Amino acid sequence: MRTPVREQKLLYGWREPPVPIPAATVLLVRDGPGGLELLMTRRSLRASFAPGAYVFPGGRVDEQDHAVARAAGVAEPQVGDEAYRIAAIREAFEELGVLFARRETGRLVDQARIDQLDRDPGRSLAAQLQAAGLTLARDQLHWFSHWITDRDLPRRFDTRFFIARMPEGQQPVADETEQFAPEWVVPAHGLARYERGEFNIIFPTIRTLRQLKDFSNTDQLLDWIQGEREMWRSSPRAGHLRGDIARFCENEPPFGELELVSPDGSIRHTLDWQHEPVRLLHHVTRITAPNPGRMTGPGTNTYVIGEPGGYLVVDPGPDIDEHVARIADLVGQDLKAIVCTHSHPDHYPGAKPLRERLGLPAVPILGRPSGPLFNPAWPFTPDRVLEDGEILTIGDTRIKVLHTPGHASNHVCLLLEQDRLLVSGDHILNGSTTVVDHPDGNMKAYIDSLHRLAGEDIAYILPAHGYVLGRAKHEIEALIRHRLRREAKVLAALASIGQGSLDELVLLAYDDVDPILHPVAKRSLAAHLHKLAEDGKASVHGDRWRISH
Repeated sequence: MRTPVREQKLLYGWREPPVPIPAATVLLVRDGPGGLELLMTRRSLRASFAPGAYVFPGGRVDEQDHAVARAAGVAEPQVGDEAYRIAAIREAFEELGVLFARRETGRLVDQARIDQLDRDPGRSLAAQLQAAGLTLARDQLHWFSHWITDRDLPRRFDTRFFIARMPEGQQPVADETEQFAPEWVVPAHGLARYERGEFNIIFPTIRTLRQLKDFSNTDQLLDWIQGEREMWRSSPRAGHLRGDIARFCENEPPFGELELVSPDGSIRHTLDWQHEPVRLLHHVTRITAPNPGRMTGPGTNTYVIGEPGGYLVVDPGPDIDEHVARIADLVGQDLKAIVCTHSHPDHYPGAKPLRERLGLPAVPILGRPSGPLFNPAWPFTPDRVLEDGEILTIGDTRIKVLHTPGHASNHVCLLLEQDRLLVSGDHILNGSTTVVDHPDGNMKAYIDSLHRLAGEDIAYILPAHGYVLGRAKHEIEALIRHRLRREAKVLAALASIGQGSLDELVLLAYDDVDPILHPVAKRSLAAHLHKLAEDGKASVHGDRWRISH
């Protein structure tokens, strides 16, 4: 399936992206005076792909690489994967004269033996090795990452990146045809040169250098690579930002929005935050309120669901005249209902002014009323209470109401079932974690609500703050893990000091958070502590918390 969203709801037609070509790359590493170094070369200015860019040695996987894998006894279906590793070895030899091969003794070949071999791509490396009694040292290359070229580009590659320690005693010599000027580069130095405009590198190279810049030496890197870790895989997407084209990986905030709006990878969507309506789909428009801040990010997102003839407004936001006017101009007399996900003051106050501006006093404001422990300064009573599991219909779109207490006791999310879109309010944000503000906020309820959402059929999350999130299941599960890790830090903080106040504990349990945010963090810390108390793991005496025994 090209997209989980109904295709008739997409803003743009589908353009089939070019099929990526299998390729392999090897990052040759060594320890230098400045720490970990990587071998990079400059591509020919006449190259059809990334001319003049500094890259790592590599190239296409060909049929010879598959044949070598089979000859080495690799069983199907692993032959396909192993062919990438063999291609990386072959390309390093052809382009730089670096060879991962062993003598019969098991020792890696030396430079004298390499000099006896022909690096011409027309000569079979496998045949030369067999004639010389050498075997490929495939175990020296460790799979690092997997990149698939962006869908908008005319030539695409499906590339496995490997990392290998530079063989001792060998000297890289460029072929002067495809690769030129071999250079050992410290990742942080290469990134600094790129930022100054002195180093021409492409997107995957930039991200790779960023991944490696914090490793101090080769042993540390190889220990990490060979340990338990999730393989990095990415096929970036691009959009317009600040007048230029910007590219993003799956773990970066704009990726999900680009995937939703342009699933074929076409560069059509503008990512600059603006307060005018931004169409995401034919039936979903976002209008961001002009209330940016530390707690609201670029502002509170209002979502308008529906098409001419019928609109549902979700979270009309703060009562800011210009924001309410923009919503009114979009929906006009076709407004059918307003939903407030919860009763925080950046979400619901615009509801009544919106219907008053439109002269539609009968349009219902839907939601759940503020709970008894909610801040009395922000009372909210809807015209009709939304029940968990009920279905709202706007046009041809079915919307399931999900009561998700935690951030607030009256919080609801809305699931557009046919398109697998979750309007998440403040329950899930993009770029930050929400505050769970005890006593109305409840950490146990929050985590339970996340587990409930993990069981729903969701592809994208439309948060009240930030861009659309893709990989919905991954994001929800990551958020659950984050909250449980934070809980473990809170327990560890209690264990380390015996007992402590919120002011004391926040310094330990939130030591990875900017101290300027600690006053806010204390609110979630309190919610974590009360969950631990509910679980029988902590207790409070006055303002002092301790572990329960």
